[in-house]
Amino acid sequence: MKFNELLTYLHDNLTISKADPTITSIEMDSREVKPGSLFICINGYTVDGHDYARKAVENGAVAILAERELDVAVPVVLVKDTKRSMAVLADIFYGQPTHSMHLIGVTGTNGKTTTTHIIERILNAANKKTGLIGTMYMKIGEEQKAVKNTTPESLTLQKTFREMKDADVSHAVMEVSSHALHLGRIHGCDFNVAVFTNLTQDHLDYHKTMEAYKYAKGLLFAQLGNRFEHDLVKYAVLNVDEEASEEFKKMTSAKIVTYGIDHEADVMAKDVRMTSKGTTFQLITPVGIKSVTIQMVGKFSVYNVLAAVAATLSSSIDLDTIVKAIETMEGVRGRFELVDGGQDFTVIVDYAHTPDSLENVLQTIKQFAEGKIFCIIGCGGDRDKTKRPIMAKIAVENSDEPIFTSDNPRSEDPKDILTDMEKGVSGQHYTSIINREEAISFAISNAKKGDVVLIAGKGHETYQQIGSKTIDFDDREIALNMITR
Repeated sequence: MKFNELLTYLHDNLTISKADPTITSIEMDSREVKPGSLFICINGYTVDGHDYARKAVENGAVAILAERELDVAVPVVLVKDTKRSMAVLADIFYGQPTHSMHLIGVTGTNGKTTTTHIIERILNAANKKTGLIGTMYMKIGEEQKAVKNTTPESLTLQKTFREMKDADVSHAVMEVSSHALHLGRIHGCDFNVAVFTNLTQDHLDYHKTMEAYKYAKGLLFAQLGNRFEHDLVKYAVLNVDEEASEEFKKMTSAKIVTYGIDHEADVMAKDVRMTSKGTTFQLITPVGIKSVTIQMVGKFSVYNVLAAVAATLSSSIDLDTIVKAIETMEGVRGRFELVDGGQDFTVIVDYAHTPDSLENVLQTIKQFAEGKIFCIIGCGGDRDKTKRPIMAKIAVENSDEPIFTSDNPRSEDPKDILTDMEKGVSGQHYTSIINREEAISFAISNAKKGDVVLIAGKGHETYQQIGSKTIDFDDREIALNMITR
């Protein structure tokens, strides 16, 4: 595409470049630039792309989009906000791929990963070729790719959606983080269905207040659009048991589909019964009632399933296909995942890293634990410090042997993080072991028949961030090795 043609989509008062090179790629990382690239200067948290404009030209950039004047030998066009402009240009350059794809977005504090995976399983059961973008990876069909953020930058997103379209993907599902919503990373994404799981404390290091955090989540529903179309209905799938849903109803003009357990909803679970192996309930929907047994445990798991059912019913998938898919799904890696090495006690690895998710998991374990509950928990460094004493308090109140340890301390001293946690449980029973591997060893070596060991916080992660280093660390592998040694 010609540079000047691309610029017309910005609708800014731009000075059209006298030179009109052909753009063969758009890049925001100078290291990715190749001959024919348009380089967009992004002012990020740690680096300013404007400082790399010369390097981008050396690597073959034929044009630059920037927020200030630059002394380089290629056309430079100035805009007020390069991030906003990048979202527009990426969508256009890659052919607006989501405009001809059924796109489902899932937002909320907890449950996004599990819900998106359940939706993916249901769509696959309906013979839909799917793409998935989330915390764990990107998937195009069965091909997996690594991700840096839960929701990537707009440029990466649109490029990925283009790859999905080229691979004949018809349905895509993605986790939509509050950061991505607030920073405009999903601008240009044409969602058909938006799903809300829940809202509890997290990311206050970024959003500062719960009200601001809720507002960011609500942007997904506000951005579904205001047009009413007979043949292309937009759906907002909301958890009726969550107070924030009332606010989101006001923020969207989309058709609202509700789900829940405690209050009347379009999609409901009644008569919920739980064991250590699974959960049974009556699934109530506008198109029928089914008795369902899922291989996942906990009320939170039922909510995730209900969200997925509501989203896929809104995507014209029949109820029989949905039920068959959810009953055969074993769960998601690192989400209430059992570690079985033949031991006579239970070991569970879970991603619970917020107060609400930790309490939900521990409350679920209480329903089937025959002996003591060991809870290994830490808090991430350089993140919301206010939740540290809250997390510790929840662990102490809901387990017999709370063990505080390192999560991903990042640039912080792990001792300081544990000190913050301990402030919430002064004078109460707990054990602090800074080294995470030693903490896991302590719990497993002390667990007896019928006990449950919960290793919380990192779930599927296979690394630990300590200072500037990222080391290999997998809670599941560590636990299994200790069980079987």
